[in-house]
Amino acid sequence: MAKIRTPRWGWALTGSGHFFKECLRMIGNLDEVDLFVSKAAREVVRMYRQELKLPKGARVFRDTTASAAPVGLFYYGVYHTLIVAPATSNTVAKCVFGISDTLVTNVFAQAGKCRVPTIVFACDTAPELETEAPKGMVKVYPRSIDLKNSERLKSFESTTVVETLEELEKTLARRKSELHV
Repeated sequence: MAKIRTPRWGWALTGSGHFFKECLRMIGNLDEVDLFVSKAAREVVRMYRQELKLPKGARVFRDTTASAAPVGLFYYGVYHTLIVAPATSNTVAKCVFGISDTLVTNVFAQAGKCRVPTIVFACDTAPELETEAPKGMVKVYPRSIDLKNSERLKSFESTTVVETLEELEKTLARRKSELHV
């Protein structure tokens, strides 16, 4: 087995379909990346009939343990950046209120505790959105609480919340330039 290079990107996938395919393509363009996949994200991969085409050396951690064992990697400087994209309103709410009961919410919490910069692509950021469902485009109307939680998350230390795919791309590019990768 090849030695894993560190520090690396950590990318957490939730069960949101909002720009899901585009996020998978972005993951494929990163070097030295580990993927944290929630139970819901595993379902969405199948619903959207997507294959995970990961870069060489990528590792995949699935939400299968009660203690979210892979979060320990954050303690040892394995990650320079965590990306949570796309992030469901459920994940955002749990992060805002400090609930760490899934792999994704646990890695978010540990990244914060270890001062690892985090980028969150929150899905529910406008009163009306168009998003891709498995059978095509649909309109969604995020609830007031979802919009408030996305705003609250913006106040978290070392956390950048992006609202569009273009913002996510620009923020990733800026982070790459900061890291000189």
